Amino acid sequence: MLSELPLLSLVVWLPIVGGVAVLAASTAVGNGAVRLMSLAFAVLTFLVSIPLYSHFDSAAAVMQFEELAPWISAFSINYHLGIDGISMLLILLTTFTTVLVVIAGWEVIQKKVAQYMAAFLIMEGLMNGVFAALDAALFYVFWEAMLIPMFIVIGVWGGQRRVYAAIKFFLYTFLGSVFLLIAILYLFFQSDSFSILDYHKLPLSMTEQVLLFLAFLIAFAVKVPMWPVHTWLPDAHVEAPTGGSVILAAIMLKLGAYGFVRFMLPITPDASNELDWLVITLSLIAVVYIALVALVQEDMKKLIAYSSIAHMGFVTLGFFLVFSIFNQTGSIQGAALGFEGAVVQLISHGFISGALFLCVGVMYDRLHSRNISDYGGVVNTMPAFAALMVFFAMANAGLPGTSGFVGEFMVIMSAFKANFWLAFLAATTLIFGAAYTLWMVKRVLFGEVKNEGVAKLKDINGREGLVLGSLAFLILLIGVWPAPLVDVLHVSVTNLLQHVVVSKL
Repeated sequence: MLSELPLLSLVVWLPIVGGVAVLAASTAVGNGAVRLMSLAFAVLTFLVSIPLYSHFDSAAAVMQFEELAPWISAFSINYHLGIDGISMLLILLTTFTTVLVVIAGWEVIQKKVAQYMAAFLIMEGLMNGVFAALDAALFYVFWEAMLIPMFIVIGVWGGQRRVYAAIKFFLYTFLGSVFLLIAILYLFFQSDSFSILDYHKLPLSMTEQVLLFLAFLIAFAVKVPMWPVHTWLPDAHVEAPTGGSVILAAIMLKLGAYGFVRFMLPITPDASNELDWLVITLSLIAVVYIALVALVQEDMKKLIAYSSIAHMGFVTLGFFLVFSIFNQTGSIQGAALGFEGAVVQLISHGFISGALFLCVGVMYDRLHSRNISDYGGVVNTMPAFAALMVFFAMANAGLPGTSGFVGEFMVIMSAFKANFWLAFLAATTLIFGAAYTLWMVKRVLFGEVKNEGVAKLKDINGREGLVLGSLAFLILLIGVWPAPLVDVLHVSVTNLLQHVVVSKL
């Protein structure tokens, strides 16, 4: 029965229809009903996404839950959806996080409530579309369209410099997308098809691959974001409302990494092999240099934003170590370890960064400040909140037993197979991560209460406890038992790498 349902279309269009319905109903009902409608659509979308996991065949290497229908026949553009283990996990991350964002904004957002909730629901559907699209034209439509609701969220509900941050976010990501469009159009004229899976098999010369590689790198590096095209992210995070920061860190950054997996590596394998040093170098700069930048931040959101860039550097490192390991060992399994670790890190970072931004949001709602110097001694007035924030900080630092450790450990292990010094530099993220995260926690949560506002703080309520508690549970569960993630990834990753290590020349 379930296999007959268009589950992927449902996870794409249900939240979009829900967002439109919320906007339409807002003129007739109050904010309370709008919030309940938004939550109902978010929860329903999450429930629809669960069978994608429970009915996923982890032994099959093919795309699953495929849907194919002609869209613009004159240009061979199809409505083509399908998922593998990687995209399935990212869709689950998106649908779950959106539920938390709706609950988190329940009491905080008082102005334009319907527009706020609708923006997140529509954005959820568009992001699911990116993860599910197997047609390059459809992918590009979803890829561009999701910028609009995030632009509105930052520009309308953001901080004092929200318009500047929104325009900077839009321009950076939109300009990167121009290169993606050029690459897709070139591939279409070479293959007479918009099917992404056809591009994986398309023979290309080295020159063609290098040019396409660079176009993809610019497009996806901005979204990850990689150094040096990362400067839009701290501004966007600082000015965005809490829900915007959570979606930006937990899901939007993952879209760039997903682009590497779905486009760059399988379409340009030879260029990726030749130029892997470039991506590895940029990734290590993010891991080491950006971590040092995080260490001196005074704004909590800015610190967590830089932390996200460092952690995403770890992900791209895991992806591009594949070639060094395979060239030395000839083993796909060795290369797969780092790749799977990078994907686990993607999911884990979604939970951890989302949780940390929600923690900052909890304090900001009470004291209306994000400056570390305005806090101190929060543990005395908010003990339950402090316990959760310390746990999230430890996970961010890669403490064994948390999800933050699993992915990093797998990437570092695979890095040793490529080069000891690569592994050494990658492992410094554990030291730097602990340094900037615990330095922030020490100044915010502990010490004497110097600020009268902190002395009057009230501990988290049931709604905040539900959101933060559910994230803490998942972070601990993945840290102790990562098998549910790794098992569904293994065949998809191995199949992808078998394709990536075969030359097209």
